[in-house]
Amino acid sequence: MSRQGPTYPGAPEALIAHWDKRRGPMRPADGEGLADLTTDLAALRSKILPPVRPPLPENSSRHATKEHELHRELGGQSELVLLHGLVIAHLRKRRFPEHAPALFRKIWVEQGAHLLEMLSTRWLISAVITFGEHGKTASEQALGREMGMMFSLMKLYEFERLFSGKAPDETFGLRKVDAELPLGMTPFSLAAGGLDINLLAPIWQRAQAEPVMGPLALRLLERLNQDPGGLFRRIGAMRAKKQARLIAHKAP
Repeated sequence: MSRQGPTYPGAPEALIAHWDKRRGPMRPADGEGLADLTTDLAALRSKILPPVRPPLPENSSRHATKEHELHRELGGQSELVLLHGLVIAHLRKRRFPEHAPALFRKIWVEQGAHLLEMLSTRWLISAVITFGEHGKTASEQALGREMGMMFSLMKLYEFERLFSGKAPDETFGLRKVDAELPLGMTPFSLAAGGLDINLLAPIWQRAQAEPVMGPLALRLLERLNQDPGGLFRRIGAMRAKKQARLIAHKAP
């Protein structure tokens, strides 16, 4: 039985307040902070982080705490990868160092090819989302927000689906329950519907036209296309099965 009343009581005020709690600035202590815009990024690329870092002193700043956390995650990779993660962490807050957006862009302009080979998919998605908030052009911001929304909704849906007992690469059967879609949305035609294509094709086209974040967006879209699981792959498999069944029924 569905719960009565709104999903988020007190929205939008309570929802925004909860979201804003996580956006407190990462204030660095004296002597700490992000690298400046004159930093030699190629030199950072050649410096490898030790796999283990000494314990963090008590009463460390939020900046130092985040840097230590990222170091634990990224140990063995380059200092450039660490700087990239730290810049993103600052840019997610409601206040950040003034030069942080320019530093993020400098990293992708000068070292984007390197990052595409080194970053996990999780960090590539974080970078796309950051372009959505801090891209230099309106088209970068629009593409970043569109892709960020798509991947965020995918994460929510794919997480919920794990409770169905089916693996990510396991499709549902073709028999569906007799129920309306939420908000009165028009049903999707499995055999002939193109909603998935109508969603992905314009994103792919816009990504091809972006000089800076385009290669990042294209890498993510290609990984999505090659992944053996996920909503789009399953819909494609179900569509093929449905179409084959329709053809079989029409055969003499």
